Amino acid sequence: MKKSLRLILSVVLSAVLVLSLAACSNGNGPAVSSTPTSTESSEVSGTTSGDSESQPIGIITAMSNELKMLLEKAEISETKTIGGVDYNIGKLEGQDVVLVQGGIGKAMAAAGTSVLINEFNVKSIIFTGIAGGVGDEVKVLDEVIATDLVFHDYGNQTNDGFVWNAEGGVNEDGSIPVDKDLSQKAYEAAVSVLGEEHVFQGRIATGDQFVASSEYVTYLQDEFDAIACEMEGAAVARIAAQYEVPCCVIRAMSDKADGVAHDTYENFGDTAADNSAKIVLTMLQNM
Repeated sequence: MKKSLRLILSVVLSAVLVLSLAACSNGNGPAVSSTPTSTESSEVSGTTSGDSESQPIGIITAMSNELKMLLEKAEISETKTIGGVDYNIGKLEGQDVVLVQGGIGKAMAAAGTSVLINEFNVKSIIFTGIAGGVGDEVKVLDEVIATDLVFHDYGNQTNDGFVWNAEGGVNEDGSIPVDKDLSQKAYEAAVSVLGEEHVFQGRIATGDQFVASSEYVTYLQDEFDAIACEMEGAAVARIAAQYEVPCCVIRAMSDKADGVAHDTYENFGDTAADNSAKIVLTMLQNM
């Protein structure tokens, strides 16, 4: 009798096992393996990086009056504060943009540029604002579009005075490049806003000083062949070049960097800043 019961139980267990295996094989039971196929794996974990069309344009200034008009025209959807600096995300003239007042001087400009590239993955950078005219032909309220830039204060202080060093740049001559295509778009936009006679292309000299000295203007002309000077542009271009992000530098002349530069700046600074902002708006419209 006991043998018969054991036989019956064995048959029943075998039948249950067979039915369970059949259920697994036809998809009605739990999966035998949790490892996805190659197609499933790519759908679960694969990511596709956005193309340049989906990347924003970074627009950076040093001072609030240089960003004011652009912020007023923009549709801002979000503002992120990073390192105490506000990055305004939105649309401007139909383009996705990130707008930021980076701050005055090379350090702040470099920091803001690095955040635009690493945090917001911008596809290009436009630096806009005001500067001092160095070239004899450049007048107050004229515009300069950089062909390249240079750190005029990079070097060594010696017993014989300051000795400039080219190692601060990208090229052997110490210059820092900008993107030719983007700069050409900036030039064309500037001409359409101000007229060809008020727009110049040339080298901009950057240093951590507000230049108000006719003697130093002559030095910038003779040593660097500069036609404008300011405090941030070369830092923006240097970081952009390091990350291989296209960059252009647009500068409106608020003064002549001479002995009365402070007075001239007070009278024309806001107007010059707005001129540069109008050029940026025109650039974005044409893109």
